[in-house]
Amino acid sequence: MLIDSHCHLDFPELASDRAGVLARAKAAGVSRMITIATSVAKHDVYRTIAEENDNVWFSVGTHPHRAHEEPDTTVEQLVALADHPKCVAIGEAGLDYHYDKSPRDVAERVFRVHIDAARKIGLPLVIHSRDADADMARILREEMGKGAFKALLHCFTSGRDLAMTGLELGLMISFSGVLTFKNSDDLRAIAREVPIDRMLVETDAPFLAPVPYRGKTNEPSFVAATAGVLAGVKGISSDEIALATTRNTLKHFSKLPAIPA
Repeated sequence: MLIDSHCHLDFPELASDRAGVLARAKAAGVSRMITIATSVAKHDVYRTIAEENDNVWFSVGTHPHRAHEEPDTTVEQLVALADHPKCVAIGEAGLDYHYDKSPRDVAERVFRVHIDAARKIGLPLVIHSRDADADMARILREEMGKGAFKALLHCFTSGRDLAMTGLELGLMISFSGVLTFKNSDDLRAIAREVPIDRMLVETDAPFLAPVPYRGKTNEPSFVAATAGVLAGVKGISSDEIALATTRNTLKHFSKLPAIPA
């Protein structure tokens, strides 16, 4: 069994055939999926998808691309929306200096609000970080100094320094299909260093389809391909990586129910 710890089932590419997407995931042994929020304003959409599907859970948050659209997101708002049995995380939130769709100061302020919410209610924070390693490390150190919180660096594609900082601070690291790309030797080297009990797998569907599905719309069933490459990187079997990442995901997203034996 595998868990896709990060996908976007509300995006049009998947929503147009959601029943098929979920059926193919089940057939591929993907027992759980977390559909991740990108906008607080769309909270009802994520909640409904989770409520209508037994094997889907959701998060609440504002993506850095949307921070300028939702600059007044509050801790109280996030905490209230997260009080749902199938809401298992805060985010995704963070920094994106690649596209810079939101002013950096606004994105940082909104990100810190999400950290505070995660700290207050004990749910894990899903962190988006792209081309912002130094500022991300700074913020994480500052905020962890104010009080511990659970978090993971999702779809990790950053440098080794941020990975080591994250591990030092107790964060989890999640790998996507990028790990399978031909030019991802540096990322695979980082994955080799990440302890087996600190890693998750995800698709970030509908984006970043792994080899051998490059060029196709990514979907949760493809997470097995990423897990297979990660198993090779760690020198263990696909069954072992599935067991480890599933155990890690259930522990980290503590509101996810156990998988029946």
